Amino acid sequence: MVEGPLLIAQAIAAGWQLEAQYVAPGAVAVDPSAPWFELAPNVIERVASTESPQPVLAVFEQRPSALPVGATFVMVGDRLADPGNAGTIIRSAEAAGAQAVVFTAGSVDAYNPKVVRATAGSLFRIPVVSGSLDELRAAGLRVLATSSHQGTAYTATDLTGPVAIVVGNEAHGVAVDAPVDGWITIPHAGAAESLNVAMAATVLAFEVARQRRAQ
Repeated sequence: MVEGPLLIAQAIAAGWQLEAQYVAPGAVAVDPSAPWFELAPNVIERVASTESPQPVLAVFEQRPSALPVGATFVMVGDRLADPGNAGTIIRSAEAAGAQAVVFTAGSVDAYNPKVVRATAGSLFRIPVVSGSLDELRAAGLRVLATSSHQGTAYTATDLTGPVAIVVGNEAHGVAVDAPVDGWITIPHAGAAESLNVAMAATVLAFEVARQRRAQ
């Protein structure tokens, strides 16, 4: 389910199959040529996932996604729990030029309405797939996990080759025995133990982009 005319329009523009639209009294469908239904007063407030919902909701057919063949830059969320973090990572990955986002088993559903909103439309343009770290290594990617307390500084790590950057669960991070090829860290000052996982992912994604532009 997608909420709001802007996100609905982005999904349509990206070629997602629109199945139905549900509009509040007095509102208009984003695509009048597709099936749409006007809801009774106050119904949209009960079915939407936000406290102050948009006047249009739409249901799209989920599009099967797979890791693109030959991908050289993938962002990975390992057992992410928070939908806002997951959506922000998808948004940052697209902006930085990643070819896919992978969520491992135990992560929040990428089609959770809160995730969809947090992606600001990026979900409709970048492949978001379920997979494992072993599968990424088998695809020829160097899998680098992030840590707040171990690893090489991200700016001192060569990120120009085929790489998958892994950020971990909000409470536990990436498991110390995860099947990865190395560890990287974001050095920081102050007493804060770590960065928010979505913020860390954004920093790392744009470092990959910076290094590749420089190359």
